[in-house]
Amino acid sequence: MTIAAPPTRRDIAYRGFHLPADTTAGSVDGLLATDRGLTLDGAVERGTWTAPPVRVGFPVAEVVPSWIADTPDDCWIEVELRGWHDDAASTDWYPLARWAAGDHAVRRTSVPGQRDGDARVDTDTLIVTGATVTGWQARVILCRPAGSPTGPVLRGIGAVATGATLTDQGYEQEPDSVDARGRVLDVPRYSQRLHAGQYPQWGGGGDSWCSPTCTSMVLAYWGAEPAPERYAWVEPSGPRPVVVHAARHCYDHAYAGAGNWPFNTAYAGLHGVDAFVTRLRSLVEAEAFIAAGIPLIVSAAFRADEVPGLAYDTGGHLMVLVGFTADGDPVLNDPYAPDDDAVRRTVPRRQFEAVWQRGSGGVAYVLRPASVPLPPPPAQANW
Repeated sequence: MTIAAPPTRRDIAYRGFHLPADTTAGSVDGLLATDRGLTLDGAVERGTWTAPPVRVGFPVAEVVPSWIADTPDDCWIEVELRGWHDDAASTDWYPLARWAAGDHAVRRTSVPGQRDGDARVDTDTLIVTGATVTGWQARVILCRPAGSPTGPVLRGIGAVATGATLTDQGYEQEPDSVDARGRVLDVPRYSQRLHAGQYPQWGGGGDSWCSPTCTSMVLAYWGAEPAPERYAWVEPSGPRPVVVHAARHCYDHAYAGAGNWPFNTAYAGLHGVDAFVTRLRSLVEAEAFIAAGIPLIVSAAFRADEVPGLAYDTGGHLMVLVGFTADGDPVLNDPYAPDDDAVRRTVPRRQFEAVWQRGSGGVAYVLRPASVPLPPPPAQANW
């Protein structure tokens, strides 16, 4: 079937804050800046860093946060967003996450059931409904129980804001990245379906572990996967115990799945890489990352007859974009394969771009060591 090419002119803006470097850009209450990031000051049990308002210059439809933090077993952080317009907040604060690296004492969870006349929360996304929003503001609360000798460390927080899709610029008007054509990155191939029926308390493998499987593939590409002793508890060890580790530590107890976008990038951030969620306007923007040697984890939704090579239905699926053919067709590591050998797939460019943009608005997880530079961003920076 023929799918119309998606527009590439979209209002998307990402802004990240790196801590402790950006500490004074926001406001601090009960926190201390250290070389590792922001941590609780003295014996206090809660402390807050509030980012400055980020004005994006267009009407905002959605905001997706992402963060990097470390939390001992009994500690956690809470991530909140609110809309901003002109010189004032235009919505209340909405909690997006109660997040912890582990799950021994704190249930990692999004916060469902939030809806008012201004906005609503859909798992990992703040969706503007009635308010006028042209910017956003984040607030992170660091928490620990009374008497705990350790506390969480906040190392970064950011968000991507997205406006309405526009149609004033077409697919063919963007230049292609010659450096990405014919380049395929050597990302390991992991199948999520090898884990079907495993660990139902974390989603049961099989159909539901696409996101942590992709995150594991990209961490392995960077040589940043957790050490074997970190997942020695997996029993039986099975085909890929590191994927079980990722699924457990990305699992969202309210969403009842391991596909929460910022939970996956936060997990990656525990393993020494810089990681964030953004949206890209087209595969041309994705080519810039491949040319820089950075694979992307992308989210798409499609029917079995829409993209040749992806013959199944999905309401939302994560894959690793590992490169492009000489003709510009995407090369994917698709974890929804029967085994590791079948993970690598090449798909038609136009059809895949359409279901990626339509399905998630071009969502991409960006994971890379700090020593690997990002490609130069476009004028309206979305990374």
